[in-house]
Amino acid sequence: MIRAGRSPLVDHRLAHSTAGIPTQLYALLRPMMQDRENDPGHRDGMAIQGTGWKHDLLLALCAMLVVLAINAVSGFPTIADLGADNDSMLRLVEVRDLLAGQSWFDLHQYRMGLAGGFVMHWSRLVDTPIALIILAFQALGTSTAAAERAAQIIWPLSLYGLAIFVILRASRRFASADVAMPSVVLATAALFFLGIFNPGTLDHHNVQLLLTAASLYLLMEAPFWRPAALLSGLCAGLTLAVGMETAPYVAALGACAAVLFVLDERERQTARGFGIGFAAMASVVLVATIPPSAWGVAQCDAFSAFQFVIAALSGFGLAAIAGLSRPSTARKRFVWMSALALAVAAVATVFFPQCLASPYAGMDERVRTYWLNDVVEAQPFLSVAVNQPKLMAARYVTPFIAILLIGLQLRGRRLRREEVLAAALLIVAFVVSLWQVRGSTFSVAFAVLPLSTWIAGIRLQANSAQSWRVSTRIAAAWLVSLNATWAGVAVAAQSVVQRAPTGINSDADHALTCGKAEDFSDLAAMPATTVLASSNLGSAIVMFTGHRALAGPYHRNVGGNLAMLDAFMGTPDAARAIVQREHVGLVAICRGNSEELSLAVEAPTGLAARLLRRDVPDWLELDGATANKPVEIYKVR
Repeated sequence: MIRAGRSPLVDHRLAHSTAGIPTQLYALLRPMMQDRENDPGHRDGMAIQGTGWKHDLLLALCAMLVVLAINAVSGFPTIADLGADNDSMLRLVEVRDLLAGQSWFDLHQYRMGLAGGFVMHWSRLVDTPIALIILAFQALGTSTAAAERAAQIIWPLSLYGLAIFVILRASRRFASADVAMPSVVLATAALFFLGIFNPGTLDHHNVQLLLTAASLYLLMEAPFWRPAALLSGLCAGLTLAVGMETAPYVAALGACAAVLFVLDERERQTARGFGIGFAAMASVVLVATIPPSAWGVAQCDAFSAFQFVIAALSGFGLAAIAGLSRPSTARKRFVWMSALALAVAAVATVFFPQCLASPYAGMDERVRTYWLNDVVEAQPFLSVAVNQPKLMAARYVTPFIAILLIGLQLRGRRLRREEVLAAALLIVAFVVSLWQVRGSTFSVAFAVLPLSTWIAGIRLQANSAQSWRVSTRIAAAWLVSLNATWAGVAVAAQSVVQRAPTGINSDADHALTCGKAEDFSDLAAMPATTVLASSNLGSAIVMFTGHRALAGPYHRNVGGNLAMLDAFMGTPDAARAIVQREHVGLVAICRGNSEELSLAVEAPTGLAARLLRRDVPDWLELDGATANKPVEIYKVR
């Protein structure tokens, strides 16, 4: 019996196309393959693609300007006090070094770590636009300080506006309807709450979120706009080049493109475009950012030969399979894709086995214990839930609700292609966030798509049948879709039970001080030398002063961080030996720094604990001008 709305030709074509696919997989994913001519979402797709992008861009611009005004009225507090944003501080130092003549290919940070510094794992791709903004303002006659401040404002807020625009466009595609108002409100609030687009934030996480969201949107857009698949692959390759944190999302996007093509012959152009774009971007990045002498060197934590080989093999392989003679059966496509997956896995296993381990597998255990375990963004879900209930509520609840909403759709109807793509990336990001809280940066943003669709649906009901019940539903939907609501609930619940979170990673403990330029003014006025301070102060020292910092919160600075731990946790005599060995001239203490408090608790007789108690060894002398200031400075006799 033929189902209504389907033709015998369509059923025959799908049956032939899926021959050889496992029955369970086909039964699960077959609804996606329903003829698009009979899909209401697809019928509306062409209209959505070409309509409203100027309106959406204007909405995103307005949202960005509102946030700019809020920051301007409050005096740009996130620039005045960078707090614990070490990465943004060191990024600006890298930009300064580049503008001062350091080689494009030289990523050494010479003013941090042991003598000679260490090589950072970041990409020059993020340094470049920031440097160009600074150069543009200097060309207009502004001072270097003013040009840097302009870059600190323009760069993150521009990314903010673009991210809102991309999420808004993706929400329209996800819903196949006009969801502009709830989407722009939720996106603006979610990204604002994440804090990665605040003025002064020069870290690469905002770039990664924008590029990943753009890759998702363009992959959703591929059936309606021919260049979209190629652009999606380019964005996926670029976000991987910026940092390895996005590897799970890039892998998910590539897998989605491959699976869609296996299930549906009509996804051929999408798979081909995505594969070419991904591999081509990896090739460009290799030539543009890696010196030829290092093309054969594999680095697991930064773009190198490993990432290039895997990207080129998988991308060009996907494109080659999609370019085979057509039409082809699903069995044939499934076999080819399986062979490609096995080839990629074999190459990674045979030639780059070291990169298949945990990213922190080789880290020194002391650095892991006294540094990594105190990095907020690297905490697993259970640690966040116990020690930071406010952060847990703000980062995990709305993505979980969004996943539930998508799950409920499975009970009522099939998921459309766009919904499957968004759901796949949202679930991957949520799973990553259970391992490390940094994954919630992506899951919170992707959750806007189903949440805005949900609110828009209730609003339509309210317009057709107004009642207090519908009004209550829409108010409740708005409230539960905002991260700030759940953060407030967590704070209120915590105050009711009257139990503050304990431990170094608690919410209260991370109100770090010593993030202002004036905090380091006395240190900046002293002759340049190497400074012994906790790793949390390392980036601020190299940004605000001309000194070298022995320690810094980066996993490649193993030697410098171990020397700092040995000095601060060791006896005064042991600390003095390290100070002499590393030619340290000054010791800096920030009494509000959680890292120093942690070291003092772990080693109550160590140098850090003694200095916090003002029990100063005779080979150190307190600079009287810094007594009781945020940063106290001790001169080595």
